Amino acid sequence: MRKFWKKGFTLLLGTLLAVSLIGCGRSADGTGSTAGGSGTANIVNIGVTGSLVSFNPFVMDMSEMNHYSSGLMFLPLVELDQNLNFVPMLADSITTEDNLTFTVHIDDAATWSDGTPVTAADVEYTVRRLCSPVVANPYMMYYVFEGVDDETGFVEENADSVAGIRIVDDKTITFTVKSPMSLISFENGYARYMHILPKHVIEKFSEAELTTNEWFSHPDVVSGPYMVTDFDPEHYVSYTANTKYFKGAPKIEKLNFKIVEGSQILAGLKSGEIDVTHPTMSNIPETDYESVEALPNVTVTYAKPVTHQSVFIQTANVTDKRVREALLCGIDREKILNDLMKGHGEIVDGFVSSVSPYYDSSIVPTKYDPDRAKSLLQEAGWDGSQILRFYINSSDTTFANAAAIMVAQWAEIGIQVEIKTVDFATLMSTAGSADYDLLAVQYTYPPADYSLDLVYLLAGEGSWTGYYDEEVAAALDGVTTASDTGELTGYYRIIDEKMQEDVPYFSAYVIGAQSATATRLTGVEQGVYGFFNNIQNWEIVQ
Repeated sequence: MRKFWKKGFTLLLGTLLAVSLIGCGRSADGTGSTAGGSGTANIVNIGVTGSLVSFNPFVMDMSEMNHYSSGLMFLPLVELDQNLNFVPMLADSITTEDNLTFTVHIDDAATWSDGTPVTAADVEYTVRRLCSPVVANPYMMYYVFEGVDDETGFVEENADSVAGIRIVDDKTITFTVKSPMSLISFENGYARYMHILPKHVIEKFSEAELTTNEWFSHPDVVSGPYMVTDFDPEHYVSYTANTKYFKGAPKIEKLNFKIVEGSQILAGLKSGEIDVTHPTMSNIPETDYESVEALPNVTVTYAKPVTHQSVFIQTANVTDKRVREALLCGIDREKILNDLMKGHGEIVDGFVSSVSPYYDSSIVPTKYDPDRAKSLLQEAGWDGSQILRFYINSSDTTFANAAAIMVAQWAEIGIQVEIKTVDFATLMSTAGSADYDLLAVQYTYPPADYSLDLVYLLAGEGSWTGYYDEEVAAALDGVTTASDTGELTGYYRIIDEKMQEDVPYFSAYVIGAQSATATRLTGVEQGVYGFFNNIQNWEIVQ
């Protein structure tokens, strides 16, 4: 796998929000952004602050907002639950004997909403078309499979087969990779993001039409619990229940994602216009935490600390690791966490939080030590004249406050930093261009396996940080093939220790985010993962 990592698994994250929804503004059932509330209608509104790019699996990126909005209609093969276990969605089993060939069995009960069985042919056709150079989706990373070009990640136009994707029978399909890969990595990096589409519908479209056809704006054949009826990518997505859902007809007739500013969530929960929020898709400002807790019509939970407020340092610009270490030990992360997040979270160095099965408590977070920071800067010959550009997300009001504190503390040790507040699309474009000195973004590293994330963050030229280290690369090599928890913990320890030593990246804090559920709802499984797995069981009780 080393040759692929040297390429950095180029996911073109700078274009994360460049793909727009097709057919915007279509009016189907008139629900839109006014639907819901706590009235008599069988409608639930989910308040989200994330950006929606697309729910068409052929053009969407791998962000959680788009993953979930599509997954309500087109189930992935598996999904994570609250306990970080992979649970069946379309597939009821995935196995491997050699970490090269993965056998996927489709649930015998799985059917499309028109009554047609979901088969291995649907899986094969969907993935083969995702490998098309005409579709040209840069986020899928399918060049790990036999028969897919190493450099482009695509097969030939209108390919009728892919060597590494083979139908065994109606319900069984195999995937063969070029280099060994752990079952965990296959499930987390591939099976979880394979949103399968109905071959008997989409095979009527040319490859070019797979990214543009109006059907994808309002699909009428789905495998999941809901189908889209109306949307405006800036304000809402409205769904209606798939009464033929093979896991059971949803009890909630209509469902809406209401796309709002974080500052609007409290008022929405209070009025009943928002029924439920999600820990990572709904950014409730920490200044509203106590007010949300006081609402009599909601139940509040705090997620396990999974989402990092990540700070990336462009090593091509901040070349001396002593300066980078000074940036880390020159800020009081514990105080920021306690003052701004009311202690809901934790401080770690590296990527592994205490939620992960690979957490190693022997890695003690770097302490706030302004005297050491000044000494490091003196050793590095830092004269204080350089002004570092610090890009942050304009919609993350909590971190805007944290960034102001950090900048003030850096000024005290002799580092001048200028905050550049930009929207999320610009932030991602900046990350991809590497035209920054410091850049912060909330980032949820999947605790079960985040090796692929680390590749494009750390793997040298083309990565976000421009950082490359042979020891880290070797550890990443080990991560992709290891399946033993102890072995994986050892590899991640190496990576996290190098983050402490070289500091191309640090975690400002890990968020234990607040979420809320209206008391009129039952069946909601709050948590970073597993939130939608059993949405068919959500029910309005009052």
